[in-house]
Parts: sequence; structure tokens; C-alpha cells
Amino acid sequence: MSLVDTLASVPVLSPFIEFAFMRRALAGCLALSLGATPIGVFLMLRRMSLAGDAISHAILPGAAIGYLLAGLSLPAMTIGGLVAGVAVALLAGGVARNSVIKEDASLATFYLISLSAGVLIISMRGSSVDLLHILFGSVLALDDTALLLLAAFASLSIVAIAAGLRLIVLECCDPAYLARISHLGAVAHYGFMALVVLNLIGGFHALGTLMAVGIMILPSAAARFWVQTIAPLILVAIALAFAGSVVGLLLSYYVDLPAGPAIVLTLGGLYLLSMIVGPLGPLVSRRRPRWHFTR
Repeated sequence: MSLVDTLASVPVLSPFIEFAFMRRALAGCLALSLGATPIGVFLMLRRMSLAGDAISHAILPGAAIGYLLAGLSLPAMTIGGLVAGVAVALLAGGVARNSVIKEDASLATFYLISLSAGVLIISMRGSSVDLLHILFGSVLALDDTALLLLAAFASLSIVAIAAGLRLIVLECCDPAYLARISHLGAVAHYGFMALVVLNLIGGFHALGTLMAVGIMILPSAAARFWVQTIAPLILVAIALAFAGSVVGLLLSYYVDLPAGPAIVLTLGGLYLLSMIVGPLGPLVSRRRPRWHFTR
């Protein structure tokens, strides 16, 4: 028996060895774990986790217009989603900076408008199957072009985070201080929001607009129950995202579940498990002995 046959007999490995679509799905999830999950860490640190959800829905009208013009075309939907996502991020930020409306309320407003407009546009031409494809994604149907797109977005995100890590961390933790010592605060903010949009577009092609933010936020929140510092937090979040993706794909294969929801639900399970057993979780941290100073 050859090595390939031996590995194919292992239940955890056999779907990825036997089927090319499972290998493509695994590669797409790895790209999202490397690119989108670190962005989710910084969204969590900025207390903008729900903003990621709002922007993911803001992509929908642009992707829907691309679909209306060219069908399920990857370039058309990507360009449309990119334009719509950047436009909503800029509009929401502009409204928040020039009015009494806070950024979260502004994003929520544009999120509702974008979601309803996108669903309406798709309904004008497509079927319910097309609508489900866009809302919930098709990670098991990723082709080589989509994988190259996901890899490109992940590579760009990794390079951008590595080059501007200190600037991004400072803008997340103390934007007022960054504004006092440097003129790069606006560049850091809008550059980071551009990375959010890019990774949500990548997640949209794999997991759909409703699920794309899940691989960003859930592993990041789960990792926070294990570590506190930035670099380990990013690494643990990436590991959790990829592990949850593998388990979710295996569940979709063996239990016949939709792959996208299975992945996000698995990531949710890892979050709950981390909350219960993580050293920084609410249960374990309460049992930890505290220092008492005596005179």
C-alpha cells in the first residue's frame, strides 16, 4: 500500500486527498485564516466588531450590480463589491466625523440600506438559488481564479500588517495620541478600513456576505480568552480559524451540512469552548488566586 493510500484511509485526511473541491476549499480557508483573521483581531481591539458585519453587508449592492451585469462573474462581482464597500466605509466615516451621528450608528444605517438594496437587485434578475449563493457563499465551489484572488488579498494583508503593525496598533489603542504625534492617523484608519473591505470581499466569495465576517471575528474573540499580547493573539486567532475551518469542512462532508454555516458554527463552538476553559475566560479567571498586599 502506497503512502497516498495510507493517508486516504485516515478519515480526517481522506476527503482532502480524494476530492479536488475539498482541497480548494481547504486552501481558500487557509488564505482567509491568514488574511482576514488578523484584520478581525484589530477590529476587536478597536471595538468595531459589528462594523465588520456592517461593511460585509455593504458589499452586497456592488456585488449584486456586478451580478446583474455579468452574472456570477468573479471580476465583476469583486470590482462591484470593492467599490461599494469602500464607498460605504468612506461615507460612514465622513458622516461620523462631521455630524453628531457616531460611526457605529452610521455604519448600521448604511448596512440596512445596502442589505435591502442588494437583495432587491439580485431578485430583479436571479433566482432564490443565486440569492442563497451570494448570501451564504460556496466555499466548496471555489475555482483556481477565486483561490488566486483569496491568496492575493491574504498576501497583501500580511505585508500591510507587517509593514505598519506599530501604526495600526497605536491607531487602534489610542488614536488621539497618534493624531498628536503624527499626521498618519487618517492614513492608518482608512488604510485599515480598505484592508477590511478587501478581506470581506474575499470572504464573500467563499462564505457569502452573511458569513464572511465570522472567520474574522469569532477566532479573534476566542483567542482573546487565551492570550493578551498582540503577536500571540494574532497567531492563536489564525490557528483557531484554520482548525475551525478544517472541522467545519469535515462536518459538511460527513454529516452533509452546508459548508459555510458549518465552518462558522464550528468557530462559534471554539469561541464558547475558549470562554469556558481559556485562562482569561470568565470562569477560569475568577478561580485564579489574586495577590493581596499586607503591611
